[in-house]
Amino acid sequence: MKIGYLECFAGISGDMLLGALADAGVSVELLMSTLRALDLGAELHIERVNRSGIQSTKVDVLVDGVPADAPQPDVTTHAHAEHGHDHSHEESDHKHHHEEHGHGHSHEEPDHKHHHEAHGHGHVHGRDWANIRTLIEQAALPEDAKGLALRTFELLARAEAQIHNVPVEKVQFHEVGAVDTVADIVCSAVGLCSLQVDRWVCSPINVGGGFVECAHGRFPAPAPATAELLKGMPTYSSGLRMELTTPTGAALLRALGCSFGDAPAMRSHSIGYGAGKRNPARFPNVLRLSIGDAESATQFLEETITVLECAVDDLSPQVVARTMELAIARGALDVMCIPVTMKKGRVGSLLIVLCERKDAGAFEELLFRETSTLGIRVREEKRVVLERRFVETQMAFGTIRVKLGLWNGVEMNAMPEYEDCRKAAEEHGVPVKQVMAAAVAAMAEAKVRG
Repeated sequence: MKIGYLECFAGISGDMLLGALADAGVSVELLMSTLRALDLGAELHIERVNRSGIQSTKVDVLVDGVPADAPQPDVTTHAHAEHGHDHSHEESDHKHHHEEHGHGHSHEEPDHKHHHEAHGHGHVHGRDWANIRTLIEQAALPEDAKGLALRTFELLARAEAQIHNVPVEKVQFHEVGAVDTVADIVCSAVGLCSLQVDRWVCSPINVGGGFVECAHGRFPAPAPATAELLKGMPTYSSGLRMELTTPTGAALLRALGCSFGDAPAMRSHSIGYGAGKRNPARFPNVLRLSIGDAESATQFLEETITVLECAVDDLSPQVVARTMELAIARGALDVMCIPVTMKKGRVGSLLIVLCERKDAGAFEELLFRETSTLGIRVREEKRVVLERRFVETQMAFGTIRVKLGLWNGVEMNAMPEYEDCRKAAEEHGVPVKQVMAAAVAAMAEAKVRG
């Protein structure tokens, strides 16, 4: 099995991913021919650069020989319209570009803001979702890459629609519709698909810090669209006052269907570093991409957990149920209640809580406080588990999360999340079982489509 691992310790953006792909061995001619197929009047400039001592690849999109995101002093700048950022961030009192040719990490002069250019002349007036969809669908590109690029832009459109409360089809891509970012997304999609990776894994994502200037004001990083796209993904901030993860980077990760965690067991045969514009001191502003083959595994994942159990025969079933609810709400791995016969023939309940070792004390306190037990049995046990990952499926009743159980990247179990199904059933006035069946059918249809 071929695995791709993305390390986002400096965040992720479209051009960083494109640089990492080129650095990892994706054909430069393939990327350039992809851009020619889009007929945007642009070309790629690829160079080797140094980022805090790390040699990496920087990719720029050029229009008329000029970087597509370069400010033009003779053209009046403008903030993006309704659904876009104005692409200036603050670090102390300085503005800087977004990383991905409109979403990056390079400083600008304090009183200047970035603006998009169409072929080096004047303003980009934006491309709507229908325009971008047609552009991609009509280009002579591999079908799998088209699908990935379209999913990425649809995710961006849905995020903007959610934030601004407008229909998806009416979203105007003022920043992500610019020539440079269309090129980043589509070229990245072609490069990613060319690797024929079976499973994508991503590290927790560094979102950076500070503020971003948007059309509607200053927002803390990550920007609103980025935050929406990162929902459900593990993120953190390194404390750097710069935006590190951009909407395009987040959308590409979600479109890829990455799982998240530490580096998987694999033998890497190719490693690439994609550079951002900025070169902060003692901080490698790069995205690292590793491609390799999974190590064959003969066992499932193994972990050690703590088991707490107590038996009570003088407690109301409602109190037992409440205790179980509290344990789940506070992060228990699992909670069970088993009917038991105790001394003198009394019927009781055996309450069992599974938790991580570090949380055992808190759950011991919970059991003593909420139940009538006088003692708790505590032991540590090993358990083997499947890798767990959530994916979203779209169907008639909305978006439902589905929990997958994976072994070596192979799906072994799939189950729609009950709470999502329950809420959808209430909203649509239908039985929960109908929503669950529809979610399973939507998952099966998605697999057939590939």
